Amino acid sequence: MGPSNYSFRRATPNDLPMIGRWLHVPEVIRWWGDPVEQIELISEDVELAEMATLIVSYRNRPFAFAQHYDAHQWPQAHFDPLPAQTRCLDAFIGVPDMMGCGHGQMFLKTLARMLFERGAPMIGIDPDPENERAIRCYEAIGFKAGREYETAKGPCLLMTLTPSDLA
Repeated sequence: MGPSNYSFRRATPNDLPMIGRWLHVPEVIRWWGDPVEQIELISEDVELAEMATLIVSYRNRPFAFAQHYDAHQWPQAHFDPLPAQTRCLDAFIGVPDMMGCGHGQMFLKTLARMLFERGAPMIGIDPDPENERAIRCYEAIGFKAGREYETAKGPCLLMTLTPSDLA
């Protein structure tokens, strides 16, 4: 399960039916919410140059969605203290048999390395504080937990990663 087995490509409108199926997986619904609302948002994001929407594959098998964007591109108060050029991540695994096997940790670590190589000084992620599985995954990569915030979408835990923290 080495990093070279993971690949990333830009999501296209043709990927929306697959992403939509993934959004209906109970574990994804639990943390991402209403699949219909989420696919509408992702449909908009796929067309935006400022939002990198990605399909993640393991050995050429698509299994996850990830997106990254400049922390200051979309106004979210909890990202305000982050340094300029910080990239923020959102991600989920949409194939149930790929969950709980270490794939999240591996592909996120690989993606983080790519973002640091492109000049990002920091990466931010903001899971629900109750999403212990995701938080453990992010901590294993090297993310440091900061403070909790209350947002329009509910509570979040701001976690950050720098190149020197990357496990």
